[in-house]
Amino acid sequence: MFKKAFKSILNSVPRPILIKLSYLVKPFLAIALKGNRYTDPIDGRSFSKFLPYGYENQRENVLSPSTLSLERHRLLWLYLKNETDFFTVPHKMLHFAPEQAFYKRFKKLKNLDYTTTDLNSPLADVKADICNLPFEDNSYDVIFCNHVLEHIPDDDKAMEELYRILKPNGMAILQIPQDLNREKTFEDNSITDSKERARIFGQYDHVRIYGRDYFEKLRSKGFIVKEVDYTHQLSKTEVDKYRLAKGEILPICFKSNN
Repeated sequence: MFKKAFKSILNSVPRPILIKLSYLVKPFLAIALKGNRYTDPIDGRSFSKFLPYGYENQRENVLSPSTLSLERHRLLWLYLKNETDFFTVPHKMLHFAPEQAFYKRFKKLKNLDYTTTDLNSPLADVKADICNLPFEDNSYDVIFCNHVLEHIPDDDKAMEELYRILKPNGMAILQIPQDLNREKTFEDNSITDSKERARIFGQYDHVRIYGRDYFEKLRSKGFIVKEVDYTHQLSKTEVDKYRLAKGEILPICFKSNN
């Protein structure tokens, strides 16, 4: 019953309202599910279980009760903390469609000159179209644009804009929903029914499902792309403890100084 109600809310309530509601329910969820089996590395809190999540096919035990992070958020946090200078060195950063799990934490980091942008998010500092950004060339040391490009009809233009505003030697993390068994990206604008789009693309407002060719497409725009399987560097115990998606690839992109 809970799963059906949760799925119905995800598919019917507008995202800005969901964000506001989540602030109200988080404290109660964190208390109700308190335990020691699973840990959210973003805030260090542990729980007996995580919540289910998914628009079409719900995944069990993946949504953190405290930060509302998913597998991809926790994987990225661990990578940034363990493998980069993101939390310690000054960076001018642009964050597209800022995730609630990160927003307040990034905003408080004194080493970040932090700006958020989106067309619809209530967390955005700058309302902007990713295909026509109001920022100068070579503006940002770090860009996060995660689970955004699958919503954008002209993702070629969006990628070009991201490359344009990234500084030489800058880093862009451009996560997308992944189907690692699919070689070629698939999109079909003739599919207009929202339920059918959710079934095929994973979410009603996705315009494509990316395949392995995603990384080559980024390279074609000029990015130097590292395909990082960070779960491969963690133990099975850690992957389970943090509730990560085994084998998920982090697209870590750089702009050459040449």
